[in-house]
Amino acid sequence: MRSCHVRTTVRNSMRARFHAGEVRPEAAVWAAAERQAAHVSTTYIDSISVGEADLQRLVDAALATPPSAPSRESVPDCVCCLSKPDTGAMSDAVGYIGLGHLGKYLAASLLRAGHRVTVTDLNPALADALIASGATWAATAAEVASASDVVFTCLPSPRAVDAVVTGADGVLAGLRRGRTWIDNSTNDRNETLRLAGLCAERGINMLECPVTGGVHKAAEGDITVLVGGDQTVFEQHRHLLEAIGQPILYMGPIGNAAIIKVITNMLAFIHLVAAGEALMLAKRGGLDLAASFEAIRNSSGNSFVHETESQVILNGSYNIGFTMDLALKDLGFASEFGREFGVPLEVAALVEATFVRAKEAYGGGAWSSQVVKLLEDALGTDLRAEGFPEMLQ
Repeated sequence: MRSCHVRTTVRNSMRARFHAGEVRPEAAVWAAAERQAAHVSTTYIDSISVGEADLQRLVDAALATPPSAPSRESVPDCVCCLSKPDTGAMSDAVGYIGLGHLGKYLAASLLRAGHRVTVTDLNPALADALIASGATWAATAAEVASASDVVFTCLPSPRAVDAVVTGADGVLAGLRRGRTWIDNSTNDRNETLRLAGLCAERGINMLECPVTGGVHKAAEGDITVLVGGDQTVFEQHRHLLEAIGQPILYMGPIGNAAIIKVITNMLAFIHLVAAGEALMLAKRGGLDLAASFEAIRNSSGNSFVHETESQVILNGSYNIGFTMDLALKDLGFASEFGREFGVPLEVAALVEATFVRAKEAYGGGAWSSQVVKLLEDALGTDLRAEGFPEMLQ
């Protein structure tokens, strides 16, 4: 059984037994099972044979934790190493700053994993659901940092990251020496390196951990996490990253995650424009769009973007939870890397120009998938089909 199936099977088993009333809702128990699934999937990738009986044993070990005094020692690290002690912290004091389309879900995942989470955002209303679930509100980033051992940020631009981290009431004003800042933002690589230097001067650890896969993946706790930074610091905080997503991919030193994140987003935007053109060819060729969607999805021309964003395009909502401004920010980063590394990005440049026109037409706050609407409007032909969701679940 492959590692990805191991983790998925364990998580699904835990969820099913929770909804059936067989699993106690104590956060420590849930977090324990999550850690076991992650440990099997990351440490024993394709090196052992993990059977269904092993998975059942894993889940049962998590369920065996006494409800009155949960003991992490009573839960094995993995099905192959039942006696190995787990030395990680049962619950961390964590801060989360930036509760927008992505951040609110990443913070919620940390809460579900049993961590003590303090939050803030320029818009206090964005914290209401998290506070109702047990999070604590703080008025400033500095207050979040002073209450936390680890502070996460998820912010829309390099300017916003700089203000939140280095401002008078920022993260560095409150975070104590030896603590850690983890940035989930898609930030400029040079800015990331500069801020990492400021952290190092103050004895503060930093990891860049941009996420990729879409807002719906963040909501499920299954979003991909790309990690750049010192490997020892990464390993010390792996359990927190596993709480917000999977897989966790270590890319090397600080700055590396910024490069690969921009590459993945560049590909996504290229695929998005291409998917729109493909669907329009199908529509103008007289094909049923729902049938065309399935044909593409089951073909060599399929992509993750087609499987996801094409659905909200066909619905007409375009609601992918990611704006035109954010897309242009990332395409700008890609262009800068192309110049820096001497790589001509001809296709990406065409796509960037298309997004510039889409922003002019629909505004920077429009969903990025509305780039396809340029073609719809130009041809007077919409790409609508029955049975597709307004939002991805």
